[in-house]
Amino acid sequence: MSEIFNPKKEMFNNPQFGSMEEYKALVADFDNDYEGTWAKFADEKIDWFTPYNKILDESNAPFYKWFSGGTMNVAHQCVDRHLDTKKNKAAIIFEGDNGDKEIITYRELAYRVNQTANMFKNKFDIKKGDRVVIYMPMIPEAAVTMLACAKIGAIHSIVFGGFSAEALKDRIIDASAKLVVTADGAFRKGKPYMLKPVVDTALETGCECVKNVCIVERNGEDINWVSGRDYSYNELIKSESSVCEAEPMESEDPLFLLYTSGSTGKPKGVQHSSAGYILWAQMTMEWVFDIKDNDTYWCTADVGWITGHTYIVYGPLAAGATTVMFEGVPTFPDAGRCWKMVEEYQINQFYTAPTAIRLLHKMGENEPAKYDLSSLRILGTVGEPIDPPAWKWYYEAVGNSNCSIVDTYWQTETGGHMISPLPACTPIKPACATFALPGIIAEVIEENGTPTTTGEKGFMCITKPWPSMIRTIWNDDERFVKSYFGDCKKDGKAVYFTGDGAMVSEDDYITITGRTDDVINVSGHRMGTAEVEAAIKKHDNVASVAVVGKPHEIKGEGIFAYIVLKSDEGIADELEEMKTINQLIKAEIGAIALCDAMAFVPDLPKTRSGKIMRRILRSIVKGEEIIQDTSTLEDPSIVGIIESIVKG
Repeated sequence: MSEIFNPKKEMFNNPQFGSMEEYKALVADFDNDYEGTWAKFADEKIDWFTPYNKILDESNAPFYKWFSGGTMNVAHQCVDRHLDTKKNKAAIIFEGDNGDKEIITYRELAYRVNQTANMFKNKFDIKKGDRVVIYMPMIPEAAVTMLACAKIGAIHSIVFGGFSAEALKDRIIDASAKLVVTADGAFRKGKPYMLKPVVDTALETGCECVKNVCIVERNGEDINWVSGRDYSYNELIKSESSVCEAEPMESEDPLFLLYTSGSTGKPKGVQHSSAGYILWAQMTMEWVFDIKDNDTYWCTADVGWITGHTYIVYGPLAAGATTVMFEGVPTFPDAGRCWKMVEEYQINQFYTAPTAIRLLHKMGENEPAKYDLSSLRILGTVGEPIDPPAWKWYYEAVGNSNCSIVDTYWQTETGGHMISPLPACTPIKPACATFALPGIIAEVIEENGTPTTTGEKGFMCITKPWPSMIRTIWNDDERFVKSYFGDCKKDGKAVYFTGDGAMVSEDDYITITGRTDDVINVSGHRMGTAEVEAAIKKHDNVASVAVVGKPHEIKGEGIFAYIVLKSDEGIADELEEMKTINQLIKAEIGAIALCDAMAFVPDLPKTRSGKIMRRILRSIVKGEEIIQDTSTLEDPSIVGIIESIVKG
C-alpha cells in the first residue's frame, strides 16, 4: 500500500500543527537554536519551584543533564497544578474486567495521592531516593501509587503483573527495593487471578532489602498475610491525611526505573529523570494526540510497560486530560468490547498495539460497524510496525476513513515518541513512521556516521541528546554506554543507537525495518525478519506471523515461518498454501527470502501485552530445550501445541 493519506483537517479544531509548514517552522527553530527552543518549552510547560540555571550539560557525555539547578515535582505537574482550574474534571475513568466503573476527578486523585504518599512516609518510612517496586493490575491504585512515589521523591519500579516470581525477584534485588506494593489479584476474562502469591514466592529468598508489602484488596480472594511484613492498603489509607506537600526534586533526580529484557539475560533497569521526562511526555501528548480540554483519551497498554507510564498516567495527567484505565482484555466478553467503550465514554483518541488491531480484526472484523464511533478523531499504534492490511482495516472500519492514524515509533529508553505523524498535519504512508518530531534529530546512518543513500537500510540513530532520554542503566553505567552509545558515531562522537534498522525514501519519509539484531543470515545475506513478515502479512488469509532462523546445512540459516491463518476453510493442501505464500514473498522481496518451511499454528506465544516471544519460537524450531519463562504468556499451553505441530 503506497498510497498517501492526507489528514482530514475538518476533524480538527485549532490543531497543535495545522500544516506541514508549521511543523517545518518548528523544526527550523530547533535547528537554529536547539537549546533555546527546548528552554522555551520547559518554561512554558513546567511549573518550576526554582528555575534552572543551565539548559543542557554535555560535559560528561553520554551522561547528559537537562535543566540543571531547577526543582519541580512530577506529581505536582500532573495533579496539584490543575486543581485551580480542573478540580472537578475527570482525571481517570476506570472500567474493570467485569464492567465495574469508577470516575476519579482531579480533586479526588489529589486526595488519594496525598493519602498514599503519607502512608508510605508514616507507615513504611519511605524517603526520597528509596525504591518502591509496584506489582499491580490495571486498577486506579496503580496510578495513585506511581504518583504518590513521585510526590515524596521515592523511585518507583513497576514490574508487569504477568511476570513470574523469579522475574519479580530479580528486579526487586537489582533495585534494592524497600517496599513492594501489590494487590491480592484482579480479574481477567471474568475470573479472578492472583498476584500476592507470586510476591510471596519472590520474597522467599534473597530479597532481604524488602521490609514491607502493601496489598490492595481488589478481588477478595484469600491470601497469606505475613505478620509484621504485610499490610492492607485499604485499611491503612483510611487514617491518612489528604494533605501532603510535594517534595522539591532536582531536574535530574530519578523518577522511575523500568526494567527491560537484555541480550545477556539480565534485565536492564532503565533510569529516567524527572523534569526532562515529564516535559516530553506532556509535549508529545499534546502534539501527537492533539489533546483538547474536553477530550477523553484511551491507551490500552498496561502500566507495567513504558507505554503505560508515559501515555496512560504521566503524559495525559500532565496535559490535564481525562485518561481511561481498563483492567480487562479487548476481546472479553466479545470482540466488540473496545468499540462499546468508545461509544459509551465518547473516546476521542484510541491508542493500541498492532497485535491487538490484528486480533480485533480477526475475531470481529464487522464489530466496529455495530457501534457509534463518531467521537474518534485520532487512532494510534505502538510497539511494532503495523502492516498495511491491519492499517487499512483500522483506518476504514474503526476510523470510518476519517481519523488520523499516528503510527508512533519510540522505546522504553526514549521516554516518549520519537518519530510519528502529526494529526491534521502529516500526509501518511501506511506502515511508515513518517518524520521525526520537532526537537528529535533522527538520522539513518552507517556505523561511521555517513548518511545512507535513499532507499538503503542503515542504523536508526538519534544524533543529539533530548530531555526524556535514558540517563543510565541502574547501577551499571558501563553497560549503559556499551548498550546505547557503542555502535555508531557521527563526526567522531558516539550517538544514541536505537538498535533498529531504517531507511529513508526520496521524500524523506522514515520507515523502520526492524531490529538489526533480529536478522537471519541466509547464504551470507542478512534478512530482516520484519521485512519477511511484512510480505507474508499481505496474504489475504494470514492473521499474524513470526519468522525465525532455522539451521540449514547448505545456507547456514533458512527461514522458518509460524503462521496464524484467519480461516482454515479452503485449505485443501498446506503445501499449496506454502507455495502461494512463497510466491508472494518472491514477488515482494526476492527468491533469497523464500521460506524453507512453515508451520500453520492456532496462535503465537504472546505476553499479555501482546509481545510475541520469538526466543521460544527459535528454540522450538531448533529442537532446543525451552529455558524461557512461559508463565508470562497469555496462553502458556500454546507452546506445547506449537511444539507438537512442528515436531509432527
